Amino acid sequence: MSTPTTLPDIAKGAKDAMHKALESTKHELATIRSGKATTSLLDTVRVEAYGQQLPLNQVASVAAPEPRLITVQPWDRSLVGAVEKALQMSDLGLNPSNDGTVIRVPLPPLTEERRKELVKVVHKLAEEGRIGIRHARTEALAHIKKLEHVSDDDKRRTEKDMQKLHDDAIKQVDALVKGKEQEIMEV
Repeated sequence: MSTPTTLPDIAKGAKDAMHKALESTKHELATIRSGKATTSLLDTVRVEAYGQQLPLNQVASVAAPEPRLITVQPWDRSLVGAVEKALQMSDLGLNPSNDGTVIRVPLPPLTEERRKELVKVVHKLAEEGRIGIRHARTEALAHIKKLEHVSDDDKRRTEKDMQKLHDDAIKQVDALVKGKEQEIMEV
């Protein structure tokens, strides 16, 4: 990627990078299991199908008809066994059962110990998001310092804008963490 040469280019690049870090954190947090069934819980499951590893949502429809149940219906009936095996082998601690066409994945209630472990994972993922946001700000500030033929006032103003973008993105990550923590600890 080429080095940005104007303050607006630097600001846009930093804003985009911070947005990507925030979206990535949102996606990662969505895959963490809370007490409720969500289809995004199975986003990381990969199925051995047609000679390759495919994401579950590319070989089956996934639904959450009840708060503690996820149903998976492979589009190709010959994949029912492979999908069930992939669900069992995933590190999600699930125990699927199938009736030949539909795989039912009941979600057992979380233990207090497991909830605390999940909260730690949430905090770790959030910190990775914060690091991405801070990195975008640091990189933008370095580019601003290197710019020539730009007034110091403009540089300072853009640096302040970068700090505000950074602070807002960090607040959003903190809000996501707080919400996910409440969701996990809810019995």
